[in-house]
Amino acid sequence: MTKTPFNTRIGLALAASALAIALSACGTRHVSRDITPEGVAGEVVFPDPDSAVLAQGTFPNLDDLRAVGAGVTKDQLYQALGRPHFREGLIGVREWDYLFHFRTPEGVKTCQYKVIFDKDLLGRSFHWQPASCAALLDPPEIAPVAAPAPATEGVRRIALSADALFAFAGHAERDMRPAGREQLRKLAAEIGDAQAATVTVIGHTDRIGSDSANQRLSQQRAETVRALLVAHGVPADAVVAVGRGASQPVTTACSDALPRTALVECLAPDRRVEVEVRALASR
Repeated sequence: MTKTPFNTRIGLALAASALAIALSACGTRHVSRDITPEGVAGEVVFPDPDSAVLAQGTFPNLDDLRAVGAGVTKDQLYQALGRPHFREGLIGVREWDYLFHFRTPEGVKTCQYKVIFDKDLLGRSFHWQPASCAALLDPPEIAPVAAPAPATEGVRRIALSADALFAFAGHAERDMRPAGREQLRKLAAEIGDAQAATVTVIGHTDRIGSDSANQRLSQQRAETVRALLVAHGVPADAVVAVGRGASQPVTTACSDALPRTALVECLAPDRRVEVEVRALASR
C-alpha cells in the first residue's frame, strides 16, 4: 500500500477544512440575486431571523436610521447602526442585514433591514421586511406649506445649487463643501449690508425618493444653511428655515425612463436652496 506523503496529507486536510468552512458559510448566507453594479438586486432575499449572530437584535436610534441614505460607506453605516447582525462574509460583501426592534403604541415591533451596496461598496438600495416597517421612520405629520408669493418690490431671491453646497446625500454642516461655505459667507455679508428685515431659507429636493424622505432632507438642508448664515452675522431672529421637499420642481423635461445616472443629472436644478431676502419696508 502506497503512503501519501505527509506534506500532501496536511495540504489535503487544510483544503478539506477550508471547504467545510465555506460550505458551512453557504448554509448560513442569504444572498440577494442579480445585484447590479449600481447596487440594485433583481430579487431581495432576507436571512432567517433565527440565524442572526446578534440573536437579540438591537433597538436603533431613529435619527441615526433616518440619516442613512444613498452613498453611505460601510464605515459610516457601522458608526450609525453598528456591525451587521448576520454572517455577511469578509471581502467584497454587497449586502448587510440588521434585526431591529422598535417600541410602538401597540408594543415592540421587530423588523429586518437590508442595505445593498454598489460595485464601489457604497450603500445604494435599502429594504425592510415587513415593508410596513419603513413607515416607522416617517416624521410627524407636517402641515402643508403655502405656495410662495410672487416676487414683489423689495424682495430678493437667490437660488443656490444643493449639489454645490453639500456632499452627495449630505445635509449637515459637516457635509458642506468648502466652496459652499464661502458662498454662504459672502451671502451673509451682503444680507448684513442690506439690513434685511427677514430672510427665509427654503430647501428643495428632486422627486427621486419618498415624499417623507425628501421633505426631511429639504428641511435639514434649509436648517443648516440658516445656521451658517446666523454664524456669519445674520440676526437669528430674522432668519427662518422651510423645507418644501419635491413639491416645487423647476425642471419639466426629465423623463423617468432615463437611466438613473442621467435622471439624477437632469434633475439637478430641482436640488436647490433658495434664500429670500425681504428688505425692511420704509415707513
